Amino acid sequence: MQQSDKKFKIVSNKKTRTILPNMFTLVGVCIGLTSIKFAFDERFGLAVLCIIVAGLIDGLDGRIARLIQATSKVGKELDSLTDVISFGVAPAFIMYFWQLNTLGRVGWLICLIYVICVALRLARFNVNSETQSSWKDNFFEGVPSPAGGILVLMPLIYSQSELQFFNIDYNYFVPILFILISVLLISKVPTYSFKKITVPRRLTIFLLFSVVLFFGLLLIYTYNIIVISSLLYMILIPLSIYHFKSLNKKFIIENTDNEEHEDVL
Repeated sequence: MQQSDKKFKIVSNKKTRTILPNMFTLVGVCIGLTSIKFAFDERFGLAVLCIIVAGLIDGLDGRIARLIQATSKVGKELDSLTDVISFGVAPAFIMYFWQLNTLGRVGWLICLIYVICVALRLARFNVNSETQSSWKDNFFEGVPSPAGGILVLMPLIYSQSELQFFNIDYNYFVPILFILISVLLISKVPTYSFKKITVPRRLTIFLLFSVVLFFGLLLIYTYNIIVISSLLYMILIPLSIYHFKSLNKKFIIENTDNEEHEDVL
């Protein structure tokens, strides 16, 4: 009986555990590439949904890896390559087939600029993530690539939604938005990362209810919720800048006080 028991044991090898999060990442690549196929067939609604699903998977694979202690350098690099495809190349192609192709070569140039900015942003993120953790981990430098990929799709998502409050001239709005998001991607503007949010135990039930409510509304009013969420995210950017500066000022003051005390001693 002892010999048979040894044959059945939980896998503890880290290299084996990394398969699960990497599988999620590769599924995200496939979904991102599929969105390009839908855009080529002019099924833009499905193309947008693919990017949203890829964004959800991108948020899960890293957390799953940390949960089961299966983080690896391969997974980190694979995740970055996936982001370039799903939130750089795919949104650029979708918007080119939808609107930017009317601008000819200028439209294609705008797509190239956006994809290059996504690649540069991810390269900088990989370098900065090797530094020691601090309070600054609560902020990204610039807009993260998944958020950028969804924000550049905003005109298309708005056209698919029921929230038709404004008459938008997409010939001007789309290229301007592309350039703006491209600049935000490679900028050093601090934006909330939402990675280290601490929730009191008494509020956990309300957080779970809010998450369930959000995804329920997302399933029923998909495009409307994405538009509202994207607008809220854009509003949070100036708030995150103010919050970052106040925390940085506090940090500098505390360090200065500590140095003065050390000199006295």
